[in-house]
Amino acid sequence: MLRHYLTVTVRNLLKHKLIAGINLFGLTTGLTCCLLILAYILHETSYDRAAPNADRTYRVTREFYNPEGASTLQLSSVAPPFGPLLKNDFPQIEQLSRMILFSPVVVRHEDRILTEDSLFFSEPAFLELFGVRMLRGDARTALSEPRSVILEQSAARKYFGDQDPLNQELKIDARILCKVTGVYQALPENSHLHPAVLVSFSTLNDSTVYGERNLRTNWSNNAFHTYFRLAPGTDAAQLEAQLPAFLDRHLPQPQRAADYVRPSKMSSLALQRLTDIHLHSNRADELEPNGDVNRVYIFGIIALFVLLIACINYMNLSTARAALRAKEVGVRKVVGAQRSEIILQFLGESVLITALATLLAVGCTVLALPWLGRLAGTALPPQLLWQPPVLLGLAVLPLVVGVVSGLYPALFMSSFQPQQILKGFTKISGGLTFRRVLVVVQFMVSIGLLVSTAVVALQLRYLRQTPLGYDRAQIVTLGFPLSLRPQYEAFRHALQQQAGVQALGLSSRIPTGRLLDASDAAASVGDSLRPTSASVKYLGIDEGFLPTYGIKLAAGRNFDPKAFPTDTAGFILNATAVRLIGWKSPAEAVGQAFRYGGVPGRVLGVTEDYHFESLHQPIVPMVMFLSTVTSRSSYNYLSVKLAGADVPGSLQHLERTWKAFLPDEPFTYTFLDDSYDRLYQAEQRQSMLFGIFAGIAILIACLGLFGLSSFAITQRVKEIGIRKVLGASTATIVVLLSRDFMRLVLVAALLAFPLSWYVMHRWLQDFAYRIAVPWWIFPLAGLAAALIALATIASQTVSVARANPVKSLRTE
Repeated sequence: MLRHYLTVTVRNLLKHKLIAGINLFGLTTGLTCCLLILAYILHETSYDRAAPNADRTYRVTREFYNPEGASTLQLSSVAPPFGPLLKNDFPQIEQLSRMILFSPVVVRHEDRILTEDSLFFSEPAFLELFGVRMLRGDARTALSEPRSVILEQSAARKYFGDQDPLNQELKIDARILCKVTGVYQALPENSHLHPAVLVSFSTLNDSTVYGERNLRTNWSNNAFHTYFRLAPGTDAAQLEAQLPAFLDRHLPQPQRAADYVRPSKMSSLALQRLTDIHLHSNRADELEPNGDVNRVYIFGIIALFVLLIACINYMNLSTARAALRAKEVGVRKVVGAQRSEIILQFLGESVLITALATLLAVGCTVLALPWLGRLAGTALPPQLLWQPPVLLGLAVLPLVVGVVSGLYPALFMSSFQPQQILKGFTKISGGLTFRRVLVVVQFMVSIGLLVSTAVVALQLRYLRQTPLGYDRAQIVTLGFPLSLRPQYEAFRHALQQQAGVQALGLSSRIPTGRLLDASDAAASVGDSLRPTSASVKYLGIDEGFLPTYGIKLAAGRNFDPKAFPTDTAGFILNATAVRLIGWKSPAEAVGQAFRYGGVPGRVLGVTEDYHFESLHQPIVPMVMFLSTVTSRSSYNYLSVKLAGADVPGSLQHLERTWKAFLPDEPFTYTFLDDSYDRLYQAEQRQSMLFGIFAGIAILIACLGLFGLSSFAITQRVKEIGIRKVLGASTATIVVLLSRDFMRLVLVAALLAFPLSWYVMHRWLQDFAYRIAVPWWIFPLAGLAAALIALATIASQTVSVARANPVKSLRTE
């Protein structure tokens, strides 16, 4: 019996090659999309799960609040004293490790000088918490002694080549001489951090590096990532509930406006499960860019919709083929076939096509995974699909999808009455409404994806074209090493000898970064200084920073310490800070008394607002002041504005000057435009993937429309012949046959418009500065879908309308 079913299935597929091929193509395309998205989702949800006892491992985070209780800063790291105090106060913490990123930093071995972007000071417990596998050295002692360093395998090759790195020396930041005590295997790609160099945490006890006293008492340097593992059976929520009391117990007791404020009202600690970091955390000090769980949900929904569209296609195309197989069903019923046997026959065909489509889809997925990985910006190995649950799903998939997509056609075609079919009454009209609903669903999804793709593209264009308040074109940024500070004036003079260098300036941070630094501020209100309610971020700059970036002053003047030595006690605010403090205008703010971080001074100028951070964040109140080696904030970056005439020549001059003054410092630079583009890489990738999947959805939907239109046309061949005999033109017949389908597309568009508007409106809320969803996108997307649908229908209706009516009426 099974052999007979298989034989009949193969014969029918070969007999109707076009419909079988379309079915196979549609299912293969839909399944390939699903498998690609499944691989992406599996990768995104697998982060940090390779760590031992990952479900019991947590990261401590900190959040700050203003006096009104509103959140002003969310950090993924905390101050250094918290680690030992947590371990001491909560015995349910089994292991705890602190680590701090100390990069970019220059690392030297003999004559090899390199800039390291992923160097951490780390406590020994990190190796156990993250399951780091040592290739050389002993994990128990590798980070136990001061000035010990262990290297990731590729970093060891980078510094030592084929030499044995153990017991060799590395000089870090030209002052910390360390001995290599181990080499370890890199953490998996699906980890939220990838340290290349780990220096023993006890090295920080040295006062020339950080200082043991700072580690115990510095509550303001919230740059230490702190991880711990809880004992089995410990309730993390109960421990987290004790953290406010923990803060009140240990933090210094502040006074604000003569009223005591509990420390737990000014900031809070929270526990973040290790496996939740990648998809559920987007804090201000993440070690690497994280993913987004909403993106995972969106692409998961797209995968289901694409598979649904593919299944709908099979239903429509199989039903369209019903008239061609009606006599087969009639003959089989006459010779004794039961309806259940006919249903099994058609379901068998569906499962067979789906099984073949699954095999093809797996092959296409393996070939396409590297391409998708490049688009998604991450490695997606085929091994993601070889996991036992996925393999089991692939084995069951043909049966599930085959039955889902084939059940309705099987029930429909097995219901034919043999006496009517064999007498020539082959008009098949049952289920037409249901099939139209399916096509509406297909085009509703497709139009929704088109609208979403257009909105994402417009938002990205808005991000690229929005005036930022500063000039980012042809600005080169470099790290500002300590060794350059004593000779900076000579360096600047030498650099400006070439006409290609227009300006240069120093700053503690650079635009496209985050403004994380803040201190207490007080402003002149009436006759006294009063604390500001707003959290005012600070930026250390020199007198060249504002001209280099073309930042305009709304009132007052720039710093000029040579002409005005007292400018070292002066401040420049942005317009947002002036407004939130309560001054009526920038001009009124100039000359007012202002105190920041305990340092009194006066407002020298007010800049117009500029977008220092990405457009995801609103412009925050900001104060700028001069920084020196001994003052409040050190310079970390050098920004150089190049002329447009000869950028390569200007870069060569910059490199020559750098090497003349800093022969032991590697010359590495970044164009600010590149840094700005990286802010929106996730959205750019999302836009590209949306466009691709929207195109695939439209393609598969058109295959479904092809099925429904071919079904309708086969039922109206004789009607078309009669109309032709009575004088109807080809154009009239094409319009007649297309009209009903255009109505379906219109209904789909009307349903898709409000749904897609709602989804994209929610997506845009992630941006502080965003477009309003333009009304014209909706009719444009509907028109595009209608034109594609019309082209699909016309490909069949024109040939039928031009056919000789004599052939159509011959059997009447």
